[in-house]
Amino acid sequence: MFSKACQYGIKASVYVALQSSLGIRANLKEIAKNIDSPEAFTAKVLHQLAKNNLMDSHKGPTGGFVIDSAQAKKIKLSDIVNAIDGDRIYNGCALGFEKCDAEKPCPMHEKFVSIRKHLKQMLENTNLYELAHKLVEEPTFLRR
Repeated sequence: MFSKACQYGIKASVYVALQSSLGIRANLKEIAKNIDSPEAFTAKVLHQLAKNNLMDSHKGPTGGFVIDSAQAKKIKLSDIVNAIDGDRIYNGCALGFEKCDAEKPCPMHEKFVSIRKHLKQMLENTNLYELAHKLVEEPTFLRR
């Protein structure tokens, strides 16, 4: 559903938000390790998120990535998805056809209309703070 870059972007953002809430700047190496992502690829994703003002990047020996709690409460999953994948998740064809719309639908087009609506609603109503704190409150797959 999401591109690999988007999956890593969501995981990295959740991890950085949690570390930030503990007063820790997360560095590239530890982020990549904790989200099981190649370091070079993680760097590109983090750069894209920082460029879109979804996290702050600090250089130097004490540098790293930070998302303060107030910012994490404002960042919706839809912001992260849009920064990395754009709006193709809402508009692209479920079967990957180049041309697929209401006028010339693919066989699954109509079934995906409601799925996309619910997905968009979920992404726009879920914030980063909420997900980061689920790591503390519930067992999850993301390392801490």
